[in-house]
Amino acid sequence: MYVQFNDYKEMSKKDIIEEQEINNEQETVQVEENQEVEAEAVIEEPTPEELIQVEKDKFLRLFAEFENYKKRTTRERIELFKTAGQEVMTSLLPVVDDFERALSHIEENKETEELRKGVLLIYQKLYNTLEQKGLSKVETKDGDTFDAEIHEAITQIPAPSKGLKGKVIDCVEKGYKLGDKIIRYPKVVIGQ
Repeated sequence: MYVQFNDYKEMSKKDIIEEQEINNEQETVQVEENQEVEAEAVIEEPTPEELIQVEKDKFLRLFAEFENYKKRTTRERIELFKTAGQEVMTSLLPVVDDFERALSHIEENKETEELRKGVLLIYQKLYNTLEQKGLSKVETKDGDTFDAEIHEAITQIPAPSKGLKGKVIDCVEKGYKLGDKIIRYPKVVIGQ
């Protein structure tokens, strides 16, 4: 019995030591956690200089964003003014075509020289006014290489020669640009 009692005593001493070690570990962990919380509290409070720097950064970003906005709206406004007359120009192009057809037919008849001069004068005034507003012709000549970004192919015919394959053979309707934007593509016949 005596041995059993001593075993019990030793076990309880071991248990007590283990409990004390566990308690010490818990206290150590709790102290470390408290130190971490205090360290976080210290880190979270920025200095006045840091606050000023953050506000300066916000101000600079806002200022840059506003400058970009001003540039973008100015660019859009200029683009709008450049192409504002596009609808009017597009609707006047058939009138210009009619004037050109009339001039080509009047030139064939020498008896109507005065009429041709009058029509030519009106055509030149109209065309000069349209040019002042930014209208220009898209130059297309027979024998030019066909480019789908500039030309509109209305038909293909057998090429009269091998050198005209894939090239413009005839321009049926002239093309026009308003500034840098093509508002009507030249309609062409290409060789096959």
